[in-house]
Formats: sequence, structure tokens, C-alpha cells
Amino acid sequence: MTIPSPPPLRAGRLLRELAGLRAAGGLLLRAPSLARLPRGSGAPVLVVPGFGAGDGSTSLLRGYLALLGYRVRGWGLGCNRGNVGALIPRVTELVAALAAEEGQSLRLVGWSLGGYLVREAARERPADVASVVTLGAPVVGGPKYTAVAESYRRRGYDLDAIEATVAARERVPITVPITAIYTRNDGVVAWQACIDRTSPQVEHVEVRSTHIGLGVDPEVFRIVAERLDPGSFDLPL
Repeated sequence: MTIPSPPPLRAGRLLRELAGLRAAGGLLLRAPSLARLPRGSGAPVLVVPGFGAGDGSTSLLRGYLALLGYRVRGWGLGCNRGNVGALIPRVTELVAALAAEEGQSLRLVGWSLGGYLVREAARERPADVASVVTLGAPVVGGPKYTAVAESYRRRGYDLDAIEATVAARERVPITVPITAIYTRNDGVVAWQACIDRTSPQVEHVEVRSTHIGLGVDPEVFRIVAERLDPGSFDLPL
């Protein structure tokens, strides 16, 4: 599959992406049905934000999951600056520490680059992870097939080398269940780069959102809630 690189998010494209935020209005309309989805029963969830964002960007999703009865945490590491080499071990250590604290495996949710990071934590610590849900995560090529590729190049990153490193990590499969949510309307990450071709337990779910809209879209919230259903997994470590 040929993977194009989206152009930078200049004014017109950014406005089209931001239009996805209108989906937040649907949260009120769909609140009754969203509230009836499977309860969390205290199962722990870690939510990791995307590039250039912090925990504030995931506050609506985390609030919704908390209302369903999950014990939800943000990553607490401030703004995601995109230094993947440094962030993978930090997120992996966070997952291990939280799983030990909770006494059970975690459900991981990651938006965009945050999705890539939680996948890698699951690869490193499968016993600490019950499941993974990613929202528009670039699982192929790192930043190479994203709208921020040029900013990485300007900072001196070799995108071909990063792509090779990402591919090399795939030689160790992720063994926990993964739900990969993606949209063909994504103006930040090429949707083709969100398709996981190597994990043995991956389900791809297409939605109509934009990339920026993924964190506020009621359909995405529904999918996340259904896939995190604690009745689907054995929790004790």
C-alpha cells in the first residue's frame, strides 16, 4: 500500500480539521445512549495525548470514561513534544508503575502519537496491559506520513531512519487486543499509516471524524467504551 504524506496544516486544511470539533455538540444529543454503555466497574484506564498536546486535550474522553465507572488517569507528563525515543521508556515505566499500584492490568487509550506510545508500552509490558485503543495513531513510519513531518525534518530528524526503527520494533508482535480507530478524513496522519498490518489481535474501525475531532466525537466515544468493556478481559495480574 502506497502511503502519502499529508501536506502541512496551513489555514484551509487546519480549518477543515477544526470543523471536526463540531462533533462535540453531538455528545449532548447522544448522552442518554452513551450513558447506557458497559460500565467500567473500577477498571483502570490510562489515556495518552497526541503530539503537541497535554492531558487537557483528552479531558472530555477521560471525563466520559470516569462517568462510566473507570478509574481514569491522564499521563501527567505535560505537553507531548514528540521525542519518541525518550517517551517510549517513560510511558512504559508509567504503565508498569500504575499496573503495580492497581494490582491489575491497564486499559490504554492513545490519541495520534499517544496511540503509538501506548502500543509500544503494550509491546514492552504485555502482562501489564489488558487492551489498547488508538485514535488516528501513526503505526507506520512514525512522523514520516503526517502533516508534521517537515517540522521533524527541520529539527534534524532522519525520517527514513525513524521509519526503519518503527518497522524493526514490529518484529516483536503486540500480543494484547488492539482496536485501531481511524478516519479517511484525517488531515494530520495519512489514514493508510494507521493500518496495523502486523499485530495478531487488531481490529480496525473506520469513523467519519477528522483527526482533531477524534477526541470529541460521540461515535468514537461509543467505540472506545464498547472496546474497553472489562467483561471482555481477565484483569488480575
